[in-house]
Amino acid sequence: MGRGKIVIKRIDDSTSRQVTFSKRRKGLIKKAKELAILCDAEVGLIIFSNTDKVYDFASSRFLFYFSNSLDL
Repeated sequence: MGRGKIVIKRIDDSTSRQVTFSKRRKGLIKKAKELAILCDAEVGLIIFSNTDKVYDFASSRFLFYFSNSLDL
């Protein structure tokens, strides 16, 4: 027996929303790092918060590949 589906909706309380954002941001960056290491993949991640802060992660060679693809 599986889990039931959860309805995804905006969190109304700003404090709870910020805490959830912070926790999920850390988890997402951790998953990106794991993907890069385990699969030898080039991973790039950019997160923009609602307070205009930018959080990013790039694997070691990602910026090299990304900048070369922009030159094409």
